Amino acid sequence: MARRTRRSPARSRNMPHPLGSKPSKIIAVHLNYPSRAAERGRRVPHPSYFLKPASSLSGTGDPLVRPEGCELMGFEGEIALVIGRPARNVRPEEAWAHVEFVTAANDAGVYDLRYADRGSNLRSKGADGFTPLGPRLLDARTVDPARITLRTWVNGELVQNDTTDTLLFPFAGLIADLSRLMTLEPGDVILTGTPAGASVVVPGDTVEVEVTAGATSTGRLSNTVTTGPALEEHGAMPRLDAAEAEAAWGPAHTPAPLLDPDLERGLRSVAVATLSAQLRKRGLPHMSVDGVRSTRPDLRMVGVAHTLRYLPLREDLFARHGNGMNAQKRAVEQLRPGHVLVMDARRDPTAGTLGDILALRALKRGAAGVVTDGALRDSAAVTELHLPVYHAGPHPSVLGRRHVPWDTGLPVACGGALVHPGDLLVGDADGVVVVPPHLAGELVADSREQERQERFITEQVHAGAGIDGLYPLTGEWTTRYEQWPDNQPAS
Repeated sequence: MARRTRRSPARSRNMPHPLGSKPSKIIAVHLNYPSRAAERGRRVPHPSYFLKPASSLSGTGDPLVRPEGCELMGFEGEIALVIGRPARNVRPEEAWAHVEFVTAANDAGVYDLRYADRGSNLRSKGADGFTPLGPRLLDARTVDPARITLRTWVNGELVQNDTTDTLLFPFAGLIADLSRLMTLEPGDVILTGTPAGASVVVPGDTVEVEVTAGATSTGRLSNTVTTGPALEEHGAMPRLDAAEAEAAWGPAHTPAPLLDPDLERGLRSVAVATLSAQLRKRGLPHMSVDGVRSTRPDLRMVGVAHTLRYLPLREDLFARHGNGMNAQKRAVEQLRPGHVLVMDARRDPTAGTLGDILALRALKRGAAGVVTDGALRDSAAVTELHLPVYHAGPHPSVLGRRHVPWDTGLPVACGGALVHPGDLLVGDADGVVVVPPHLAGELVADSREQERQERFITEQVHAGAGIDGLYPLTGEWTTRYEQWPDNQPAS
């Protein structure tokens, strides 16, 4: 059969979806990327599939509507194949000729409803708008299926980045496998699996997915999560449990370290006071988190900021934002090894912002520490953990006395310092400073030099020298420092 006439890749708002006509079926692959298999902690010998309704299709700019009452809206950046010629009992070596287009997709869904259709995913992934595609369609004839790159961003942060050269089940094999049992018809869509990094998004978050093949790109498929009406109580209702939350957040994946190990060692080797002095020399005098103390001043803290913001209590909003898997709990479940959870509690120490259970969970997630300018509950129990928690003071009250946990992953104010996600936090018995990542390397080098000078000065003061001209080093003392044995390179 001759290849179909190419459809225009342009999308118009009055189209029912980006392909212009509804496919007979959308087939999604459960597991296909080695990175996702590592994240899930399992591999499968054969691909497995589920169906999504054609009514779930949407395009770039369309909202991802999370029903009121659902909390676990998941995104999965994927590569979508659009069939151009009927395929029935095709062999793998012939299969790619039956693909007309390649494009970007987001296999979205709400884990809160997955329990109701275990395996089929109909309720959880079949809602209107839960399969955005686009924005451009790439001609499959110009694409090498083994050399495609998939990237996903959430609020501008790259969260998925993988290629098709190591797929568990190459695209041609999927088409051949499916065509043994069913006819793949023109316009049918195959979602080919998601790599590691798929997780949970909340209203206000924007998910972007891009597929590139050589010099060609689909552009970014962009969809923002919004809140929709609650479901009518005519069937299964949203339900949260620990297993679904863990599946949604993807806890088994072990990504690359957040912080370069050499840089981490360097930051651990210098005092917070020294870093603060070096930051001030660079015109950054407001980088300390003021008014906080550590539960474990014997432990140093070095890590990458993951942020959480509390807003002042409004009782009418707390029921929506403060219960269930709220922003506070989501922030803890989002932690990766090396993260420091930084909480903006508006310097209000009259209600707890963290207790022993969430502190323990943060430790189990691999957190390097917690910094809050609010209060700490269960302070004795938290102090027993091998986790430095910097806080404004102990308080027995729960957060609902003063705070609404609002959102995560955005710039916050903590103890008077602006903390951006991805900033570095360094803490010791003196306190905490915020280190801009682009300055970290030179700050370590200059801090080491400053501390070397201070060791020399301390040695001279011990020997009875006065501090005039010695502290700071000037004149003859500078020459003597340069000749100091500890300042000479090893022979």
